[in-house]
Amino acid sequence: MSDPLVTLNTLLEPVFADLAGTGTDAPADPTVRPSERADAQVNGALPLAKRLGANPRELAQRIVESGVLDGVAGELEVAGPGFVNVTFTNEFLASQLAEVATDDRVGVAVATPSKTVVVDYSAPNVAKEMHVGHLRSTVIGDSLVRTFRFLGHTVIRENHIGDWGRPFGMLIEHLLDLGEDVAAHGLGQGDLDGFYKQANAKFTQDTAFQSRARDRVVLLQSEDPETMVLWRRLVEMSAAYFNQVYSKLGVLLTDDDLAGESKYQPLMEGVYARLEESDLVREDDGAMVVDVDGFTNRDGDPLPMIVKSRTGAFMYATSDLACVVDRVERLGADLMLYVIGSPQAQHLQMVYSVCAAAGWLRPPVEAVHVAFGSVLGEDRKMLRSRSGDSVKLVDLLDEAIDRADSAIAEKNADLDPGERRRVANMVGIGAIKYADLSTDRVKDYVFDFDRMLAFEGNTGPYCQYAHARINRVFAKAGVPRDSVRGMGITVVEPQERALALAVLAFPTAIDSMLDQYQPHKLCTYVYDLASAFSSFYEHCPILSSDEPVRSSRLALADLTARVLERALGLLGIDAPEQM
Repeated sequence: MSDPLVTLNTLLEPVFADLAGTGTDAPADPTVRPSERADAQVNGALPLAKRLGANPRELAQRIVESGVLDGVAGELEVAGPGFVNVTFTNEFLASQLAEVATDDRVGVAVATPSKTVVVDYSAPNVAKEMHVGHLRSTVIGDSLVRTFRFLGHTVIRENHIGDWGRPFGMLIEHLLDLGEDVAAHGLGQGDLDGFYKQANAKFTQDTAFQSRARDRVVLLQSEDPETMVLWRRLVEMSAAYFNQVYSKLGVLLTDDDLAGESKYQPLMEGVYARLEESDLVREDDGAMVVDVDGFTNRDGDPLPMIVKSRTGAFMYATSDLACVVDRVERLGADLMLYVIGSPQAQHLQMVYSVCAAAGWLRPPVEAVHVAFGSVLGEDRKMLRSRSGDSVKLVDLLDEAIDRADSAIAEKNADLDPGERRRVANMVGIGAIKYADLSTDRVKDYVFDFDRMLAFEGNTGPYCQYAHARINRVFAKAGVPRDSVRGMGITVVEPQERALALAVLAFPTAIDSMLDQYQPHKLCTYVYDLASAFSSFYEHCPILSSDEPVRSSRLALADLTARVLERALGLLGIDAPEQM
C-alpha cells in the first residue's frame, strides 16, 4: 500500500516494539490517524505509556528522536499529553505518487489471504414488481461485490429470489387462464404487479379458483412434472424482467446468480434431521421448535424458532438454515454477507445462533447481517406513488435519466444529443446510486431528485464532473492522458499536498469501507478527492504553467482521474469523460 499513514505505521512498528520491550501482553500499536493540525498523528504513546507506567510525553519524544522518520517527516511535534504530529516532506509524497502512478491498481494491494465471500442481495419476488425497496439491497450488495472482487477475493453472488410457496398455486392457475403467450407479454412489459393482483383477486372472489390453486400447491410441492414446467416458465418470465432492471441499474447480477427459495427445499429434510440428531428440537403446542438463547417476544417470554409447523410443513426459517449449511459446506464460504433490511435483524440473528449451536457456523467463518434503512418520501414516510402503491424502481431510474439529460443539455448545449443521452444514463443512474450509498446504510433517507442530481455538494454528479473536468483539461492540452504517466510529480503548493494526500488515501478508504461494510465511507472519500481536485484546479494553473510544473500537474491530474474512476467503479458508478 502507498497510503502515507500506512507507511508511517509500518515504519514505527519496530520503534514501538523496542519501547514496549519483551514480556508484554500484546504488541504495541503506533495508532496512526489523520490530523487537522498536521498530515498525520501518532497516538500510540499514550496507551503504551499506561501499560508501562511511563510518561507518555517522554515516550513520544523518544519516538521523535528515533530517526526512523528521517526523509519521511519534515516536521515532528510532540503535542498534548503525548501525541506526535507528523508533517510529511514534499519529496516523500512525490515518491509515493510515483509508485502509485506506475501501478495499474493505483496503490491498492491484492488481499492476502484470499477469502470466499458469499453476498446475498437484491432478492425480488417472482411475479412481483421490483420497487424502490429493492434499490438499497441491490446497490449496496453490488458495491460490496465489486470491492471484494477488486481485492482478489473469490466472490459468489446469490440472488435469493422469492420463487416458492403457497402463492404459486394461484399464480400458476392464473397463468393457465391467461395463456402463456398473453402472460409472457404482460410480464415482459413489466406488469408483474398487475399479474399478481389479478391472481390474488380471483383467489379472493372465486371459490373454484381457490380450490384449483390449493390443488396446484400440492402438485408443486410434490414436483409434478407439468406443474414444474409451468412454475419454471413463471420464474423465467419474471427473471427476464428483473434482468432488464439490473441492466438499466448497471449491477452485476445475472441468471447465473439466482439462488431462490426453491433451491433449498430439497435440503430442509436433511437439515431438520441434523437438528434432531443434535437434540436441539423439541415439541411446542404441536410445532417443532429450537430454543434460542437471548431472544424474547413482546411479552418478554422466550422466543423459540419454529422449524416445522403443526401440519408438518417446514418453515421459512428452516429454509434459511439450509441456506447457511449450503453456503458453508458446499460453497466453502469464509464470509457470508446478508444485505437485507433492518426489520429482519432478529430473524437473521436467530438463524445464525441456531447454526452456531448446531455446529454449522463456527469461527473463523462469519455470517453478517448488512442491515439498511428505508427510502422515504418528502413526508418522511415510506416512498409511495400518488396512488399509494410502492414506486416501481424502473420508473425512478427512467425519471433520473430524463432529468439528468435536461441538466446536461443546460450545462453543455453543444453536446451531441446521442452522446448526451449516453452520458445522462451514467449521471442519472450514478446520482441514484450515490445518493443511496453515501447515506450511512443503517439510516433512512429522503429520496430527492433535485438534491441527488445537483452538480454541487456531496452528490454523484459532482464527483463525476471532477473526472470529466480532468478529461477536458487533457482535451485542451491536445495530449492523451497516458502520455504523462511516468513523468515526475512535484509537490509544492498546499493544494498539491492536499490532493496528493487524498490520492494516496485510497487503499485506506477501501479498508474503512469494508471494516463494517459501509459504502458511505468510500463515497466520503470520493467526494473529498473530487473536492481536493477542485481546489487544486482553482489555485494551481495547469496548462498555463511553465515546464516542468505543467507536466507535473498534468500527471497529478491524470492520477487523480484514475483513482476517481476506480473508486466510482467500486460503487458501481460510471465516470463520464464529458458532461
